[in-house]
Amino acid sequence: MLNPGNDNLITDVIGIKVGNSHDESIRSGVTVILPDWPSTASIDIRGGGTGTRDTELLSPDQTIEKVDAIVLSGGSAFGLDAAGGVMNYLQQRSRGFPIGSARVPIVPQAILFDLLNDGDKNWGSNPPYWQLGYEAAENNGKRLDLGNSGAGFGAIAGQLKGGLGSASIYVSEIGITVGALSAVNSAGSTIIPTSKAFYAWDAELKNEFGGVVPPPDFDRTLVKLPKLANAGKNTTLAVVATDAKLTKLETRRLAIIAQAGISRAIRPSHTPLDGDVVFAISTGTKKLHDRIPELSLIGAHAANCLARSIARGVYEAKGTDKITAYQDLC
Repeated sequence: MLNPGNDNLITDVIGIKVGNSHDESIRSGVTVILPDWPSTASIDIRGGGTGTRDTELLSPDQTIEKVDAIVLSGGSAFGLDAAGGVMNYLQQRSRGFPIGSARVPIVPQAILFDLLNDGDKNWGSNPPYWQLGYEAAENNGKRLDLGNSGAGFGAIAGQLKGGLGSASIYVSEIGITVGALSAVNSAGSTIIPTSKAFYAWDAELKNEFGGVVPPPDFDRTLVKLPKLANAGKNTTLAVVATDAKLTKLETRRLAIIAQAGISRAIRPSHTPLDGDVVFAISTGTKKLHDRIPELSLIGAHAANCLARSIARGVYEAKGTDKITAYQDLC
């Protein structure tokens, strides 16, 4: 019997904390994944319209091995300022890659587009994302709100209100915990057409997103692009984490395997309209004994966790005057 971690959140992974901030007036926000110590990380990018900062250094052939934080933000390219606020927070605490007497916090970031969600984006000469990044880092902890929170605050997922989701699993046969976090702002749908069942229904644990199953005769070949989808306006951002001790190359493979979770939970996914990104991070507190099969197992669970987190993000979201939430359907 598979069981989620204690809180069914990415923070069930030893050494991982998460901080969120948002601005209700602009309907946007920031999420920071903050390990307790510098941790090995990499990335896999599949979307056709990504916006990122300092992600090239996550390639296995780059010198930097570890990161101090990972940032997910709304605001499209304006949101890339958020990493600066997180870097400032970390610098004040003497965190960062040492270069002589200086320390430079390593903070990769990815953004999603939420500029047309009816929030007031007339912020003048001072876009709010640097401050939102700093506040998200300050708010870090083991508990976090899902749905209308952090980078998912202003998100739209297909025809429904998107949001921030998270899930975890304890892999008892190897004693490893795996977690995922996602900000769901997808072009594709998270629910099966003509149904209230999530595409990720068969990965669900303990009714974490309602326990709705599709009708037995549902058309598995049917794919519809929701009417709210539009070029350049969509993205699913995700982070998968584990306490397994992985190399940078192995975290890259973990991110690649975990991308399957987006495909399981959203259809269509990885489109020219999306900026889909998966970061992978290893806090390194548990050793592997048989690396290739155990990494394969961790990756398979990470993909399932990611699919579950996407469904949870939409399930927990609250609607607005113009955007229907999943809960409104039920």
